[in-house]
Amino acid sequence: MTQKVIILGVIGADGHAGGNKILAYAFEEAGFKVINLGVMTSQKEFVDAAIEANAQVIAVSSLYGHGEIDCRGLREKCDEAGLKDIKLYAGGNLVVGKADFNEVDRVFKEMGFNRVYPPGTPPETTIADLKTDLSL
Repeated sequence: MTQKVIILGVIGADGHAGGNKILAYAFEEAGFKVINLGVMTSQKEFVDAAIEANAQVIAVSSLYGHGEIDCRGLREKCDEAGLKDIKLYAGGNLVVGKADFNEVDRVFKEMGFNRVYPPGTPPETTIADLKTDLSL
């Protein structure tokens, strides 16, 4: 079986690296190939890396609260680049201030994300979703 590839990174001007490193380690330990783009990653960098690596998932994290702004249009960029089937995951503190997570989830799903996670989601939750979404 070919190892599934995840493009992981912190989008926009966000420099928070801690959670990103934890996720990279957890995903690798679960058997995925992780290409970690690190912090302050643009949408173009995510798309280019996904094309180059033939990735199945782009996992975007954001902690500084501007994830909704930074992620808007990513699905369209993926579609335009021929990545119509790629899974898009987003997690962390995705909006400024306190927001009902159900509303955050709805907004991101409308933007074309497959999975959305609130702050503090354990990596095991995401790994279980990855296995479901990738039929593993």
